Amino acid sequence: MDMLYLSSLELLLCFVQLFFPSLGNSCSCCKNECSLPGARVTPASRVPFRKCCKNTPRPGMLRRNTEVSREQVNFVVCQLFALLAAIWFRTYLHSSKTSPFIRHVVATLLGLYLALFCFGWYALHFVIQSGISYYLMIIIGVENMHKYCFVFALGYLTVCQITRVYIFDYGQYSADFSGPMMIITQKITSLAFEIHDGMFRKNEDLTPSQRCLAVRRMPSLLEYLSYNCNFMGILAGPLCSYKDYITFIEGRSYQLQQSEANGKEDTKYEQTDPSPNIAVAQKLLICGLSLLFHMTITKTLPVEYNIDENFRATASWPVRVFYLYLSLMAARPKYYFAWTLADAINNAAGFGFRGYDKNGVTRWDLISNLRIQQIESSTSFKMFLDNWNIQTALWLKRVCYERATFSPTIQTFILSAIWHGVYPGYYLTFLTGVLMTLAARAIRNNIRHYFVESPAVKLCYDIITWMTTQVAISYTVVPFVLLSVKPSFTFYSSCYFCLHIASILVLLVFPLKRTQKGNKQHESIQPVWSKKLEEENLLQKNSYSTTNNSFSQKEEITCRYQALKQ
Repeated sequence: MDMLYLSSLELLLCFVQLFFPSLGNSCSCCKNECSLPGARVTPASRVPFRKCCKNTPRPGMLRRNTEVSREQVNFVVCQLFALLAAIWFRTYLHSSKTSPFIRHVVATLLGLYLALFCFGWYALHFVIQSGISYYLMIIIGVENMHKYCFVFALGYLTVCQITRVYIFDYGQYSADFSGPMMIITQKITSLAFEIHDGMFRKNEDLTPSQRCLAVRRMPSLLEYLSYNCNFMGILAGPLCSYKDYITFIEGRSYQLQQSEANGKEDTKYEQTDPSPNIAVAQKLLICGLSLLFHMTITKTLPVEYNIDENFRATASWPVRVFYLYLSLMAARPKYYFAWTLADAINNAAGFGFRGYDKNGVTRWDLISNLRIQQIESSTSFKMFLDNWNIQTALWLKRVCYERATFSPTIQTFILSAIWHGVYPGYYLTFLTGVLMTLAARAIRNNIRHYFVESPAVKLCYDIITWMTTQVAISYTVVPFVLLSVKPSFTFYSSCYFCLHIASILVLLVFPLKRTQKGNKQHESIQPVWSKKLEEENLLQKNSYSTTNNSFSQKEEITCRYQALKQ
């Protein structure tokens, strides 16, 4: 079967090369023909995976690269299958027709099947990680289980990432099993903290968001596996809270809270579930455009060209900066595609409804992972980070930032780097990100108020900050794409570490405003959108949960309503 797959791919590549000869017979580094003396002119040796005609292809080179392509195809096919399964799940296994037990079982089995199809027996890691974490929750107790689950889940993920990167396939993209494990790790740790908050900590010690996310009954093994391994989020997430997921599975009625002019609460219940069809169609359109952009534009703007010797030697500084921005902007559509498709899958199953906007239009962005318009138009480093990988940002805030006793920003960036993987480039990016974040915050706190009074001045200020932000983001994430230390330092040294030095100088010149301890400290420096998103989440979530039996419906509504007013 493998030989048939390889032969078909070779024939396809030969057919493509008839119309695009430069794809196979031109070397990317020396521009010589691959059919030079000594080079084997066969379909296998002329494939575009080959890096240089000076280096003879290693045995198995074509096989490995075609497997990478096949894994990417498997990922897309499985996600499309999950989309169809989600539509079927919502239509034929609707909560009004089927018990929560059946919905849990079907969601779990479909998720494990997709994982097995994509990753083979490596999918057992998902069950092992979840099973051991559940065992730790049971035997250790609610007082310390969040610490043990956090250390184990993150440690298990790190070990798997080390073996994949440094033992099997360094530097090669693959739809590897550690990707879903990153999402499962988020779910394991989030739920452990939510159970700790709900079953051990005093209610008055919790923040409004912690109080309303708190889980007050230990989940069953089936509920736990369904939450971690359901087919809607097993491959690409996104993260969701346990209470949101259980509310969806059990099919509780959607509830809206609206504040009237006199301050009273107007609670309305929907008799029928709102349709996600329009939201799903819109997100699939975004997926198609993102995929088209990735397949046509991204390949022509490689990030690696930023460290090309000839380019660095001949291009002017404006050209280099402009290409830096274009190459990193072109690298984002693949994330837009994967995360938007994952969001559409959840919506198609009926999960992700947030409520209605002021115009009565349904909102299906409860677990959305990005806001593309805000990302591309960001005028501050914080604004970009706040709209990129939103659910991961919320996870970092809930399990680390809010609970850190010192240097929450630094601890959060370190945790983010560890969670992403073991490539050195990740750590260079996040260490640089700490400097950029602190410097951007210092500048914003000290000079922004001088430019916001006049609309014309503010417009100029926004244009300048947009350009600065996009360059700073691109400069910061180059190591994240290059992965290794040497090319990353080659890039930074070619730029003379200019933004690193500038950030340090800014921190020396402009004072960072000190914040008070406790909740006020976190509220004063946490992202503005994050507070707004938390408030909207609290407002639109279901009013009570079977995992929160100690709260009455009225108490939960009051809790969420008060959080909204803060």
